[in-house]
Amino acid sequence: MTMQAMNMQSAVNTKNLLVELFVEELPPKALKNLGEAFANGLADSLKAQGLAGEHSAVTPFASPRRLAAHISAVGSQAADKSVSQKLMPVSVGINADGEATPALLKKLAALGADASAVPHLKRQIDGKAEALYFDSVVTGATLAEGLQKALDKALADLPIPKVMQYQLADGWTSVNFVRPAHGLVALHGADVVPVHALGLESRRATHGHRFEAAMNPVLLQHADHYAAQLETQGSVIASFAKRHAKIARQLQAVAAAEGLTPVEDVALLDEVCALVERPNVLLCRFEEEFLAVPPECLILTMKANQKYFPLLDAAGRLTNKFLVVSNITPADASRVVEGNERVVRPRLADAKFFFDQDRKKTLASRVAGLDKVVYHGKLGTQGERALRVRAIASSLAEQAFAYEMLASDVDRAAMLAKTDLLTDMVGEFPELQGVMGACYARHDGESEAVAQAIEDHYKPRFAGDELPRCEVGLIVALADKLETLVGLFGIGQLPTGDKDPFALRRHALGVIRMLTERRVAIDLGPLIALSVSAFGPAIKDPGAPLTDFIFERLAGSLREQGYSAQEVDAVLSLRPARLADVGARLAAVRAFAAMPEAASLAAANKRIGNILKKSDAPDGVFSAGALVEPAEKDLYSAMDRVGAMARGHFERGDYERALSELAALRSAVDGFFDTVMVNAEDLALRNNRLWLLRNLHTDMNRVADLSKLAA
Repeated sequence: MTMQAMNMQSAVNTKNLLVELFVEELPPKALKNLGEAFANGLADSLKAQGLAGEHSAVTPFASPRRLAAHISAVGSQAADKSVSQKLMPVSVGINADGEATPALLKKLAALGADASAVPHLKRQIDGKAEALYFDSVVTGATLAEGLQKALDKALADLPIPKVMQYQLADGWTSVNFVRPAHGLVALHGADVVPVHALGLESRRATHGHRFEAAMNPVLLQHADHYAAQLETQGSVIASFAKRHAKIARQLQAVAAAEGLTPVEDVALLDEVCALVERPNVLLCRFEEEFLAVPPECLILTMKANQKYFPLLDAAGRLTNKFLVVSNITPADASRVVEGNERVVRPRLADAKFFFDQDRKKTLASRVAGLDKVVYHGKLGTQGERALRVRAIASSLAEQAFAYEMLASDVDRAAMLAKTDLLTDMVGEFPELQGVMGACYARHDGESEAVAQAIEDHYKPRFAGDELPRCEVGLIVALADKLETLVGLFGIGQLPTGDKDPFALRRHALGVIRMLTERRVAIDLGPLIALSVSAFGPAIKDPGAPLTDFIFERLAGSLREQGYSAQEVDAVLSLRPARLADVGARLAAVRAFAAMPEAASLAAANKRIGNILKKSDAPDGVFSAGALVEPAEKDLYSAMDRVGAMARGHFERGDYERALSELAALRSAVDGFFDTVMVNAEDLALRNNRLWLLRNLHTDMNRVADLSKLAA
């Protein structure tokens, strides 16, 4: 049979493949990723081995008790392929008499060939030497071989959050996997593919729902019948996406029947989808008296502890109704509803008790207690930290904001910001820090600005989070994040690799967003300096490394926003003192780069920079009277005219016009380099020309380093 015929046979003999691993309940927060990784890992390996084509469709399945994949158009055997293998240099494999050396014969024997293959070896230049190559045809892998390899690799590469060890039925063999596995299915069309994994041999039997399967086990007839048989015979919706969509529809439908809306939470929906195989959404209630507790507390305890979906009315207020996603569908669901209502009641009662107890003490009365809470072994207590935040906030308010109007609220908010850490509610629900502080501040009669600042000083807490709502909150949030950054950098506690236990990258991005988006009128250097002064001799000044760290985070953030690496580098290489100006500088650079003169001026700027780097001209003052050539006189005249206008625009913060004015320099700059010899033999003339270029370089690079735009 010819190679072409073999390839055709392999291409024709394809069927759809189904692989399922049946396990004990998988970790819900990891299920979606595990299902996708398992399916894609199998498909990628089969494609790499030639058993599946590039266009083979991959369908992942993942339920609490199974990981599975359906892959279309998988061959029973991969096509044979020609392989050219490098053996050794000709000088090593062939002796002076033109005969094969023992080394060559040994290598051929290892490949299943003998001396008769020597005349057919190819000679080909490899680097500087000629090498010998052996051409052979490798038989394509059978599906059983290829699937075994793919299965082993897919399981080894699974992103398992935590591996557990368990024993097989023999009582001796130990297996490491995310959860104990009890079944393996591998069907190529209707045929079982003989493979093994985790001590299991493949078969066609799987299991349905623990309680509601119509038959058990479920004998799968064909790879394409997997989802349908599990749903009809096993009462299981195997597809994560299909279950997810069904739960979302049921949540909306049940809520709409009550004129309510479920709280949106994608992560909770994903987690609940990973807990059920046959979702059934039910409406439950709790006593209205619990609504006296702040809604954030009730919502958090229902979502985090019970995986319930709280319901809101048309005005967005929390109601005493919630939805539960059950894994069973009884004819009478009243027992299920009663059970969930009974379970949530103690949790809500705890929240109400904590809320009532906490309000018996004011936040101000808790300030002294911060001295007993250790913040960091080298940086002292939360009380000491609060004093530093107050000092930083006060200095910041004085230098960049209307200090007299804000001073009292800023100091009060900074003093009280961490006191809710000592409350019972935050002790039980750490996620509510700040939120409960604001609630208790209002109860204590603090001003609304102080209450908002206590809640908002943690913002932005994550990418895309909102910024503090008022100036008091903005100042305290900046002070809090700067205290963390300066303190930990000051004791050498820097992030390493992917480890960032104190979330310093997030804090730096928060500082950047607040300075840029709220256009805070303070330079970065003085901002870090006033933060350092709050620590006294307790730390080393981290100014330089912290500045580098902040600019690195800023560069990454700007690239994620769509700015090119050239644009970002052009602006940030100057280390602009005021981060609030960075956006305007980037917009100016982008507008300048679109001008027809940009490429020529950027190239000239780069050339000027290189000339100045290599020059040994001493510092001095340029003299217009010492100009000789018409071209250098023209350049000076253009600089005198354009430079003054560009500087005026720059000082007013109109960076786009400052750069656009530079376009008028193009012809004069080109003329200068076409006709003027910078490194003239006359030392005075040479230095004067270098001083002229130094002034030009300064004028061109006020907004950004234009040389970074050169190709």
